Formats: sequence, C-alpha cells, structure tokens
Amino acid sequence: MPKRSSNRVGADANSSKGLLRSESDSADRPVSYAGFGGFSDEDIAKMAGYSDYHMQDMSGGGVHPPPVGLEAFGPQPYVQPAYGQPAYGQPAPPPSQNLYPNVADSQSPDNVKIGLEAPNEEVSNELGNKDGGNSDEIKGQTEEEPKTRDVDTLKTLYFRDGVRRIDYVLVYEYGKKEKNADEGDGESKKKAKRKEFEANLRDEHGLELEYEDERMSADGKTCFIKVHAPWQKLTEVAEGMKVKMPIQENDIENNDMEECCRRIPNPFELSNEFIPEEKDVFTCVFVQSRQTEYIGHEDHDKFFTPAERSRIVYEILERCKYDAENSKFGIEHMVGNGSYTAAFPLHEGNYTSEHSMLTHGAENDRRLLYEEWARPGRWYKYQPLDLVRKYFGEKIGIYFAWLGYYTCALFPAAIIGLLCFIYGCIAMSTNPVQLETCDKNGMGNTTMCPLCNEKCDYWLLYESCLYTQIVLLFDNYASVFFALVSSLWATLFMEFWKRKQFGIQYDWDLFGFEDHEENTRPEFEAKAPDTRINPVTKMEERWIVWYKRFPRLLAAITGILFMLCLVLACVLGVIVYRIAVSSAIAATASGFVSSYSSIITTCTASVINLVLIMILNKIYEKIAVWLTDMEMHRTETEWEDSFTFKMYLFSFVNYYSSIFYIAFFKGQLTGYPGEYDTIFGFRVEECDPGGCLPELCLQLAIIMVGKQAYNNCQELLVPKFMNWCSARSAKKKEKEEGDVYSRWEQDYDLRLPNKHGLFDEYLEMVLQFGFVTLFVAAFSLAPLFALINNIIEIRLDAYKFTTQFRRPRAARAQDIGIWYGILDGVGKLSVVTNAFVIAITSEFVPRLVYIFRYSMDGSLTGYVNNSLSYFDTNDFEEGTAPEDTSCPWTDVGDCPICRYKDYRQPPWGMEPYARTLQHWHVLAARLAFVVVFEHVVFFLKWFIDYLIPDVPTKVKDEIKRENYLAKEAFYRAQLNQSKIKELKDGGGNGNAATVSV
Repeated sequence: MPKRSSNRVGADANSSKGLLRSESDSADRPVSYAGFGGFSDEDIAKMAGYSDYHMQDMSGGGVHPPPVGLEAFGPQPYVQPAYGQPAYGQPAPPPSQNLYPNVADSQSPDNVKIGLEAPNEEVSNELGNKDGGNSDEIKGQTEEEPKTRDVDTLKTLYFRDGVRRIDYVLVYEYGKKEKNADEGDGESKKKAKRKEFEANLRDEHGLELEYEDERMSADGKTCFIKVHAPWQKLTEVAEGMKVKMPIQENDIENNDMEECCRRIPNPFELSNEFIPEEKDVFTCVFVQSRQTEYIGHEDHDKFFTPAERSRIVYEILERCKYDAENSKFGIEHMVGNGSYTAAFPLHEGNYTSEHSMLTHGAENDRRLLYEEWARPGRWYKYQPLDLVRKYFGEKIGIYFAWLGYYTCALFPAAIIGLLCFIYGCIAMSTNPVQLETCDKNGMGNTTMCPLCNEKCDYWLLYESCLYTQIVLLFDNYASVFFALVSSLWATLFMEFWKRKQFGIQYDWDLFGFEDHEENTRPEFEAKAPDTRINPVTKMEERWIVWYKRFPRLLAAITGILFMLCLVLACVLGVIVYRIAVSSAIAATASGFVSSYSSIITTCTASVINLVLIMILNKIYEKIAVWLTDMEMHRTETEWEDSFTFKMYLFSFVNYYSSIFYIAFFKGQLTGYPGEYDTIFGFRVEECDPGGCLPELCLQLAIIMVGKQAYNNCQELLVPKFMNWCSARSAKKKEKEEGDVYSRWEQDYDLRLPNKHGLFDEYLEMVLQFGFVTLFVAAFSLAPLFALINNIIEIRLDAYKFTTQFRRPRAARAQDIGIWYGILDGVGKLSVVTNAFVIAITSEFVPRLVYIFRYSMDGSLTGYVNNSLSYFDTNDFEEGTAPEDTSCPWTDVGDCPICRYKDYRQPPWGMEPYARTLQHWHVLAARLAFVVVFEHVVFFLKWFIDYLIPDVPTKVKDEIKRENYLAKEAFYRAQLNQSKIKELKDGGGNGNAATVSV
C-alpha cells in the first residue's frame, strides 16, 4: 500500500474558478442577505462603516475585483469579512486598524443577519426601530426581502464567495434543551460561551467564519456556522501537529516476484480508470518555512486532503477557549454542555448523480466511494483503502483494512471447512455406527430406557437415526484435522495481520501517534473533585485521587458481577425450559414428534436464548456506559478501554455461556436410570445416544447466523428510516417552494455516527471470530457463514458511512487497539476449547479406544452395542418408572430390560451399575488427547510466530530510506541558513549569491 501522494484521487471535478455545476434539478432558492425592514444592501453597508457597498475579499490586501464566477449573479449581498482583511475596492489598512469602526470584533453573531458581522447596539436599535420591532426580531430573512441570486447545493460546500472551502460546521438550535446541558445552564450562558468561543476562533486562531441564520433553515430554528481555515493557518497548525507530507517519490525498486504478480490479470482489482494507483512516496514532518520542498505545495487547495483539513481545524476547535476565567476550552466540551448541538465536517456533495461516471467521471470522492466501494455490485472488488483513509481518516481506514484482511483470511478456512463437511456427508453413508443405529431389524430394534420420568415410554434406538446421521456430518476424522488447522489458521492470521498493520502504519505515517498527550474528557473536567499539575504540560488540571476512585471501581466491579450472574440465571432458565419441554414433547402420543423431541427442544431453546441475548446486550450497554462514567476516567482512551473490557466480558458470557454448557456440561452428570440426578425437581437432561454434538451445532448456527442477520438488518434499515424522518420536511419544502436543501442541512439531518466510535463494528467481528475459532470442531461450516456475512458486512458498513451517517471527524489510530489483544487471547483459548470439544463432546476418543482396545476386527462394527449398558426395569426408583410398561415392539408384556448410554456393569454383574474398566480407559484417553493436542498446537503456534517477522523487510528498508532523506533535508536547511548568515555577517549583498533551498 503506497503512501498518499500529492495526486488526489477523485478530486472535485469543478474548479474554484467559474460557475459550479448544480447537483439538483429543483429550482434554486433566491436569497438576500440584507434588506432589514426596507433598508437596501448599500444602506446596511454604510451603517457598518463603509462608504461604498462592495463584496469583501478574504484572500489578501489591496484593491480587488469581485471573485471570478460571481459576476453573472448581478448585485451581490454583503459577506462577512475575514478577520483583518480589506473590502473590495479599498486598500488594505494597517494591521492595527479595525476594519469595522461601528462593529465590535468579538460581538456574537447570534442576533445577526446572514453573512453580516454582528452590529453594535446602536446600529441594532436603528434597524429594529425602523422595522418597528426590537433587535431580537431581525434574526432572519423577512418576507419582503428581494431575491438576488440562486444558490445550488454544490456551492454550499463553499463560503458564499465560491472560493473558500467549508472545513467544519458548528450547529446550535434556539430553544433546544440539550440532554447533556449543565443544570441551570440557560440559553444566555450558552450564548455567552458561543460568543467567547467564536471570537477566539477569529481573533486568536485566525479562522474565518460565515453564518447561516435560523430563518434560513428548514425548521426555522437551527443556526449554522461555517468554518474555514486559510492556508497560513493550516500550515502553521500542521507543523505543530507534526503532520507528515510527501517529499520524494519512493525510489526503492520492487522485487521481480512482486512485478510478476502485478502483471497477472486480477478480476478483484479496482478499475484504474476511476481510482488510479497512488504514487508511492517518502514523507517527513511538515515544516512551514520549508514548504517548497514538499510535493504538490503549489496547489494550496489540494495539498492537504479534506480529511487532513478537517483534522487540523478540529485540533484548533479543541484548543479554543470558551471561558476565559476558568480556562475551559474545546469544541467537545461545547457540544457536551449544550452550547452547540453538533460539530462536523461536510460530505463532499451528493453520492448519486444523474450523470454516468463513464461519461462525466466522479464529481467528488463521496460519489467515487459509493460507486466503487459501497455499492453491493462491488462485493468482489478490493477496497480503495487509500481513498477511504483520505476521506474518513486513518481510524476508519484501519478498521476497513482489518475487516477486509480478516475476510480474505476466511477464504482458506471456509474452503477447508466445506471440504470437511463434504467428507462427512460421503463417509456417513458407510459408517458402521449409522448403519447399526438405523437398522430396524438389527441393533436399531433395541429397547431404550425412557427419556423422562413416568410420562415417557420406552423407545427404540432407530428413532434416533436422523440424529446420529447429523452427528456424523461433523463428528469424524476430518473434524479433528480441521480443529488443528483452525488453531494454526488463527495464529497465521494474527501474525500476518501484524505484518500488514506495520505496513499500514508506515504508509499512513502512524508510528508514534499514541505517544502524544491526550486531552481531558469534558465529563471528567466537569465532575473531578480535585486538581493536580499535569506532568506533561505542567498546567493545572482536574484530577481525582485514588482513595476517592477506589469505591467507584468497587461499585463498578459489583455491577459487572451482578450482570454476569443475571446472564447465568437466564442460561439456567433456558436449561430448565429445555428439560421441561423435552419431557413434555417426549410424553406426547405422537411417535413422530416424540422422536424429534431433542431437535425441537434445541431449536426453540436456541431462539429463546438468542432473544434473551439481544435484550440483555442492549440493557447491559447502557449499564456499562453508566458504570464507566462512574469510574471517572481522565482521557477518552482510558474510558474506551474500560468500556470495551466490560462490554466484551459481558458479551463473551452472554453469547457463549449456553454453548459452553452444551459442549462441556450437558450429559456429563446425569446418573443412570436407577439413580437420576435432578435440578428443581426435573431430571437433568442427557444427550442422545449419538452424543451432544448436533445440539451444539444447532446452537452455534442459530446464535451466530441469527445475530448476524439481526445486526445487518438493523444497520441498514434503522439509519435509512431515521434519515428519512429527519429529511422529509426539508425535501418537501425544497420540492414545493424551490428552496435549496443545503449541504450542511443535509448532513445535519443524517444520523450521528455511534458515540462509541467503531466499538459496535469491532465487537460484532470479534464475537464472530470467537464463533469461528472456539467451537469450529463442532461446526465446520462456521467460517463459511462468517465469510458470507463479512462480504455483506463490508458493503453495509461502507454504505452506512458513505450515505447514512454524518461525515465523522478524521480521527487517527495507530492500530486496532485493545482488540488485537482480545483476538490473540481468543485464538489461544480456541486451542483449549477445541481440544475439549473433541475429547469430551464428540465420540472421537471413545471410538478410537474401542477400535484399538475392544474391537475384534479393528473397526467400528459393534461399537453401538458396546457403548450401551443394561438396566433392569424392576430397579426403577419410585415415581420414575414409565406408566406404560409395555415394550414398543410388542403390545403385550412388560419390558424386563432397557438400554442406556454409559459404561456401567449390568444388573447381573459383580457390582451392579458400577463403572466399568472401559469407562476409565476412555477418560484417560480423553485427558491424554487434550494434553497432546494442546502441546502440539501451542508448539506449532510458537514456531510460526518465531518464523514470521513482525515487520516486512521492504518496510524496514523504506523506513531507513525515509529517515535518511529527512536527515539530508535537515542538513541542507542548516547549511543554507549558515551560508545566509555568513553573507550577512560579511556585509555582502544577499542577492549577490545564489543559495539553493
């Protein structure tokens, strides 16, 4: 994956010069930004202290004409000047001169006409008196204001001059009571905070703001503040953030094998027509004074990608103060206390168009992402990860890189699992166990002991024929091989992902990112009772001492344990349901229904368990948020790690507890017909004579597939419905009145990205990874179902982020975080669980013991008879014998003997119903298998980890080459400075010599 270069993929098709093409067929909305109470635009301008009415230029001093592309619109409205810039037709004033003699620089625009700097009180009163009202009534467009020009939705990506891009949008609503607002924090306090915050953005941080009044919004109460960062400010902050930019194309040649692979036609590759391969470049930290050394520095509009621009602006917004007295700062704090309702970067236009990309190309990156990435028709294509990173930022880019890599890794596992399943289908028809069980005239005519007390009758062994056939589909020699392969697959996946991740970290300049100091969470700053001096910044900050936090942590642990006990109680309830329903179905008169009682019980219990899992997961998520907030973590990373641990621990118990019960506990402690174990008065349920493996397969399939189907429907349908509800009034107004549905309004009406970031997406995939690895010995088709789901999941998530969610801020992340440790732990645990599934749950070990120790001909012939013990029906305890004592194969006479699955001595033996020697042989063989399997697999995992280096050799060479070039650039700069200093000290003319930079 190459580093991003100065060539921008899918750049805007429309230049900033000339008219911008409309994206909507609807009529444009004519607006005017002056005309208060009958005043003309020129009158308003004169009141603000200008002798002539002109458009304001934001790009520099001197006398300038109106911007190119706006002449066709005729007379233009007054636009708020940038801080420290002159008006059109007027010379640039000295830096100390106030451009607005009648306007205070720091005045809040809350009561200002669109695009107009806030007038002082005198001007406001004059306007209000002439209109016959007060200043609070002149917030928006009046009914009499003239229509001066049209504005289409594409131009709403820019300020009204059509040149300056909107880098960020701040939103607030009049009369909206925020849930997170401080108690007693009324509109006046919020307004004061906004006033201070916006004044500091202009005066201290050099950002340019443009306002959209609430009267111009679809609901009539939402105000939008558009933020633009000029080039000088972008470069200044980029240097402080140590943003890396390209300095030279990568001159390290690829090896011959890579070149040969690239020349092979690949149907999965992206089309170079729309997404050309980006140049591989070396980068170094951006330095403002040496900006000419960077590739693409000439084009100020495209040097920084939109994601980089929004990240830089977000950094400024996070550092801007809104309370001078208490030194409170940050846009997140402003949103948290309700001063703003939202802050977000804009999407780059619409994702659909009436024009084909084949004829007109992609108007913007969002359209390109939708057509080449988010559409279902592109399910078989590679992901444009560099474009995803460029549009959404590194954090989302790494998630999709990991998800795509995981999905590709599932291909070999799915193929091997499918082959194992096919082998089971073929081998089942000739398996002696299946032939004996299904033989109605032979072993299948054996009378079996009742499945429940009193109400259940004796039954014949061949009634479990279907169950035995299902067992043999998954319980065979191939399953053991696949369990071994799956454990090694998990290791290979983790090791190769580690190498891939290092490559991504280098290509995307993410090394050392997490070493930077992180800002304090707004909630912690508001509630922390103590203070301390920050050891990094040496500034005073809010803090909580350990003895005050300890009771909170203790309460959180208690809450976690309570919820885990609640989950186990629900599992116990499902177990009681299984026992009761199994007994009820087995006691029915219908022989057909009774023969399938185990399958019916397992399916219904699994569905009930899935519903309980979904309900408990929603409840616990809210509890986990409350518990994590109560712990009062200082930074967002600390909060996310604690929340992730709680949610995964709960989800692990919630999703896997019933599966662990079936795999390792069901049928192990049941007793025998003369002395059954009970729970709540019910007889403990036992496995079918064929084993518990089919129930485990059904439980896995229903929970895994059902969870995936539910999540996919929720991710697709819920956002679309909510967005439709939010946008229908604005779309209706656009259609009926010809109003333009501006870009900032469209994005504001979209769903807010999950407040926990990518947590839900990662949790869903990590839980799936557990299903694929922990119990793969029982369900070899799990990787195939996971592969199908992930192919759909990638496109659903892409569609969701591209079309249904607001554009998230371009956050950075060095790796997948705590999830890597969880995945590694699950991979190691899978070795143990698969060993126990094969040894305890399946019949693999007992069959091997029979073949090598008890079989007469070294085959499984006679295994069914050998695994069944005898019971004298006269030995039933009181209240446990069946009411109908007749044998199922005859209508007369009582059954003297019935069979049950266990290794016990017959009633006529020396110790009736005591364990036989074969039972201890099987137990010892099971334990030996677990020990041998674990040691072999862990050794192979260690050996694979040792063989595969974490960092690819090519990446090591590129890192060394990049460091070398950065040092050379630094030495050249130092040398040039020395030469310049020597020329000055020697009294020479600086222009007499040429110094290369």
